[in-house]
Amino acid sequence: MMEEGKRFARLGLFVVVSLCLLAAALFMLGGRKWFQPTFTFETYFNQSVAGLNVGAPVLFRGVPLGHVSEILASAATYEQDVPLDLRRQYIVVRVEVNLSAREVAWMRKDAIKLTTKGLRAQTQLAGITGQQFLALDFLDARKYPPLTFAWRPEYPYIPSAPNFAGEIIAHAQTFLASLNEADIKNLGRNLNALVSTMQTKLGELPVGELSAKAHEVLGRADATLERLDAVLRDPALKGALENVAVITARVRRLTEDGDLDRMVKGIDEAAERLDILIGDNQYDVRVIVHDLRVTVDNLRVLSEALKRYPAGVLVGGPPEKLKLPENSQ
Repeated sequence: MMEEGKRFARLGLFVVVSLCLLAAALFMLGGRKWFQPTFTFETYFNQSVAGLNVGAPVLFRGVPLGHVSEILASAATYEQDVPLDLRRQYIVVRVEVNLSAREVAWMRKDAIKLTTKGLRAQTQLAGITGQQFLALDFLDARKYPPLTFAWRPEYPYIPSAPNFAGEIIAHAQTFLASLNEADIKNLGRNLNALVSTMQTKLGELPVGELSAKAHEVLGRADATLERLDAVLRDPALKGALENVAVITARVRRLTEDGDLDRMVKGIDEAAERLDILIGDNQYDVRVIVHDLRVTVDNLRVLSEALKRYPAGVLVGGPPEKLKLPENSQ
């Protein structure tokens, strides 16, 4: 009996340990999401969301927030009892946000306030594959108002904004679908004519002349670059740059030490004193200027006299005039 009891005890321990290991493995492989706080909101689109799939990432200005959890039609979700002519036919996109408990509580509390400030959801292309993701950003709330609807959303509602790239792709697809066989043939002929015209115009281009001019321009550019390189390697330029750096450092030191300010202040005080001095002695200055003018005039007269009678000026007056004898009869 004791042996049988030990076997049951070992079996029970084995089962308990196995269950614990299984639970740990499930938790590591994704079971932790069961205990992680989530916040679900929904948005509505009045256009095609082709390329947006369940599980697509949701980003806020490039920061991952969560993923698309559901893509539904409003007619089947909220408008089952509404007449067919009155149905909105929106696309309902639900998003599951996986963040910390504090951030989830913050979003749940402030979701409505954020929408009034312009928080909008947009579908955007992920590269050139055609796959789309959902992007959240703040836009002009007056330019992108919320869509009108009469039902009560199951989750907090965040308005959407149109994706112009998606609209362009949808219009292009609609245009291509509307083309018939004749239109495609005409389009092909027009494209062929356009290609032929472009080939003809390219053949008329003077390729040789353009190539020669291009080589000439490149040669001049090379010569210019060589001269510029020679100028940059010139020691004189290096010395000039060093002198400029030294002067700049000295000016910076003067500015930082306050010597430049004191110099400017001294010049201003000297100018004020000179202005006061001239104002107080204005009459004396006029007399001195008049005397200087008289002195300059006298010097000018003396200079002219020296040119005409240098000896007379130094010794005496001018020589007497020579009288010629008169002829006697």
